[in-house]
Amino acid sequence: MPPFTYGLKKMSWVMIGSFIQGIGMGEFLFPHDIPSGGAGGLTVLFHYLFHIPTGIALWLLNTSMLLIGLRYLGLSNVLGTLAGFSVTSATVYFFETNVAMPSTNEWIDLVCGSVLLGTGIALLLRNGVSNGGIGVIALILSRKKNIDPGKPLFWINASIFVLTAYIIEWKIIILAICSQWISTRIVGYLFQLERPHLTTFKPQWRKK
Repeated sequence: MPPFTYGLKKMSWVMIGSFIQGIGMGEFLFPHDIPSGGAGGLTVLFHYLFHIPTGIALWLLNTSMLLIGLRYLGLSNVLGTLAGFSVTSATVYFFETNVAMPSTNEWIDLVCGSVLLGTGIALLLRNGVSNGGIGVIALILSRKKNIDPGKPLFWINASIFVLTAYIIEWKIIILAICSQWISTRIVGYLFQLERPHLTTFKPQWRKK
């Protein structure tokens, strides 16, 4: 496949994944103040405290973290990630301001939103693009301290969830943990899913 065609195909999947992720956040999770992760928790908190639209808050937070981690991620990955969460943030803003919630049951919305969130993240990761967020900060800490990035990621996210729940409502911790469990299961399944191998048809010419 030519490099241009491959790059266009990859970016198309990044845009689709970002859009799906944005629907999960903006239509199902954020209306119930359910954090989608560390950056999602800060987004919910900023919206609650300062009434900043969640789509705008999410973009500002992710951009700030991405600029901090520029030297660690490389320019190409940063540009792909920036394009991805820009689409996610725009989608969140659109659904937040223009589309009514299909359900008022937070548990139904939690499941729907988490499945969409996990699907979107999996598509991004399968195409070598990060979904941004706290993962950038966790990566910096892991390299400075020479530790597994999962450890700082867990503690940073957990701290943000606790802070968000303390300020808004303690039930948020339970909702956030359930959402993380569902979305990470979806990510794990889709990320490991084998890509179909397409066989190119080659006509067999008979000699005369």
